[in-house]
Amino acid sequence: MQVLSDRINRLQPSATLAMSQKSAELKAQGVDVINLSVGEPDFPTPPYIRQAAARAMEEGYTTYSPVAGYADLREAICAKLLRENGLTYTPAEISVANGAKQSVCNAVMALVERPDEEVIIPAPYWVSYPQMVLLAGAKPVIVTATIEQDFKMTPAQLEAALTPKTRAIILCSPSNPTGSVYTQQELEALAEVLRRHPQVVVISDEIYEHIRYAGAHASIARCEGMQARTVLINGVSKAYAMTGWRIGFMAGPEWLVRGCNKLQGQHTSGPCSVSQRAALAAYTAPQDCVEEMRQAFQRRRDLIVELARQVPGLDVNVPQGAFYLFPRCNSFYGKADAQGHRVTDSDSLALYLLEQAHVATVGGAAFGAPDCFRMSYATSDENIREAMRRIGLALARLG
Repeated sequence: MQVLSDRINRLQPSATLAMSQKSAELKAQGVDVINLSVGEPDFPTPPYIRQAAARAMEEGYTTYSPVAGYADLREAICAKLLRENGLTYTPAEISVANGAKQSVCNAVMALVERPDEEVIIPAPYWVSYPQMVLLAGAKPVIVTATIEQDFKMTPAQLEAALTPKTRAIILCSPSNPTGSVYTQQELEALAEVLRRHPQVVVISDEIYEHIRYAGAHASIARCEGMQARTVLINGVSKAYAMTGWRIGFMAGPEWLVRGCNKLQGQHTSGPCSVSQRAALAAYTAPQDCVEEMRQAFQRRRDLIVELARQVPGLDVNVPQGAFYLFPRCNSFYGKADAQGHRVTDSDSLALYLLEQAHVATVGGAAFGAPDCFRMSYATSDENIREAMRRIGLALARLG
């Protein structure tokens, strides 16, 4: 008998990966699909990082690595956090993992395990956050932030969601899927609420730290009293175009990091040795490539916002970070084109755009925002222009 565990049956497949797969299948059939569903930079990993990886192989970095990551990489991460974020950590407070996703999941698994334990997740959220909480056996508590509030949770909303059962909250700024960015003042207002609830740990996903378009990066760990109860998540995937290298990290209180190391030691062991040497080069070399890519993303942000605002029926805010646009699209629900293709929700709208416009996007339901859909502008200006032209024509046929 083939029986999966309840733990696995509770999980939903990743909507972003599913749409990317559908896009790839159409491309394999010869269809000219523009993929705006994928959440990764379209730039190659900078040459100096690739060269560091090649040297590492020649130098013999081909064996198991320490569970928490190489000591010199953890030291470099500490130096980065002090230099760029004004935060002081020791290497014992750093754990390197197989991507930031594993770091988030490690933290969740180490903090909660029972159905009566709650984790607050502001929506829109990255698709994996609630699934991680369910995998751990706890309860996701969703707090919805609308486009009118720039998709950011207010202190009053946080206060209303907190209970004695709350064990953690997951924040993401800059945000996937919305591109919204909390200012330091906004984070301080949230921290003021959290200081009244000392049992709550903050998991702060800052993987898009360097892709922001206004002001300095803000972290809730900088707020008074919060570093000791914050798990800061980051990595090299987005800033250095290193998604496939699978290196992320957590910085947090040593008691929690030790627990996550215990979990990782039994689950995956240490991350890839060669990738860690590449990450060390990324953190210790000049950072010119980071700014060059950021400028390209800002130009693309401006372009896609301008073009999306020309499409009747889409409500568009201006993302201040990451490389996603998250328009509200519910004005099209209940409409159909002349061939009978009907849009009933964000998922069917994404499917309609894929099949009729040959543009891959992701419906907002998987992100906890069923009135919106996500487009990634981590692609060329030419692709953005053509994709928005196709989207505009396809949506205009709905009536």
